[in-house]
Amino acid sequence: MVETPGEGVIGTIDGRTVVVGGVAFVATQAGETGPDHEVVVAGSVVVSLALDGQLMGHIVMADALRSGTAELLTGLRRLGIARILLATGERRAVAEAVTAGLRLDGVHADLTPDQKVLLVLTERKHGPVMMVGDGVNDAPALAVADIGVAMGARGAAASAEAADVVLLVDHLDRLLQGIEVAQRSRRIALESVAAGISLSILGMVAAALGYLTPVQGAIVQEVIDVAVIVNALRALGIVPKQG
Repeated sequence: MVETPGEGVIGTIDGRTVVVGGVAFVATQAGETGPDHEVVVAGSVVVSLALDGQLMGHIVMADALRSGTAELLTGLRRLGIARILLATGERRAVAEAVTAGLRLDGVHADLTPDQKVLLVLTERKHGPVMMVGDGVNDAPALAVADIGVAMGARGAAASAEAADVVLLVDHLDRLLQGIEVAQRSRRIALESVAAGISLSILGMVAAALGYLTPVQGAIVQEVIDVAVIVNALRALGIVPKQG
């Protein structure tokens, strides 16, 4: 096998010469012209195949959006996520083709891992940053984000280790459900803290004014603690509406 870096490879299989690589490279080897314009899709990569000097066909490879991405973005906006960006190491043409029609606040392409980290740090001026990724190149950015979320089903182990949260299924709608559960759990926690502190202060004031004996005060405090715990247990019954 002979490899031409950045162009393609030429090899022999069962006595037949096979050429695989870029369109121009394979066309030159096969004495053919490039593919018709219909074959070349915006944002795609075309790999050509020739057998014994004859062009056999083209393989068009293109990135596709994960299923449910548009719905995910709409749901994130509904939950209060104000700014959504795409950070990718892909070429800008690919990134723009894949994200066409999506309501993104920015598309950053051709990024190296350290540039993704810089983007996360820069975006902190707008508020806390949540980073979602699944590749090895996403791991550093996941680690420095305020909340790193890794797609663990088919993602790289490095990204899962660097993230704060790992989605064990390859469904983006679980992110919406997780955010909703977190928001509602936080509200319940704040309610419990506020109610517990307020009732405890009222109890201390009543005891200071002589309306409660020490024993009664202790009993009232225990009742307050139990009430706060029971209220906090409501979080176990949260059923997300999203997704």
